[in-house]
Amino acid sequence: MRAKLIILALLLAGCATPPAPKRLGLKLAPAALGQSISLQQHLKVERGGRIDELDAALEVDPARLELVGLAFGQRVLTLHYDGKEMTTWRHFMLPAQVRADDVLEDLQLTLWPADAINAALPAGWRVEDHGLRRTVYHDAGAVTVIDYSGMPRWSGTAVLENLTYKYRLTIQSAP
Repeated sequence: MRAKLIILALLLAGCATPPAPKRLGLKLAPAALGQSISLQQHLKVERGGRIDELDAALEVDPARLELVGLAFGQRVLTLHYDGKEMTTWRHFMLPAQVRADDVLEDLQLTLWPADAINAALPAGWRVEDHGLRRTVYHDAGAVTVIDYSGMPRWSGTAVLENLTYKYRLTIQSAP
């Protein structure tokens, strides 16, 4: 009987915890970046004690965004986005947690101007910039914090801390 009460209490406690907000599904037009960029990047994702690293080539112009991800010199991810349609290819060894939609969203939250992001956000969401820190809010709470080493935002290092899904993405960029 006691075991049943403990299980019931755990189930009720789980029901009382509000669900995490879903990912935004942010898909801004490449032109909303406001300029063309071509970067080599080193990405490091830290989650649950695990670290995954990836080298990437990113090109954005007003018509398209192209990202190619490499691990150990082998292509593991390709993402093409023209502002309307996204096409992707992924290596079967790429972890399932690496979703192209999330990669695009994190890139855009990190690099695109706050005004362009705010114009596309659903009700209850907002982005605020304060110097070299950007914070994404859902209702009253911060869900993502991004710190930059310098301006423009795609130069140097950007560290995105996703407070909701508990991961840290470090992006080191070079032209």
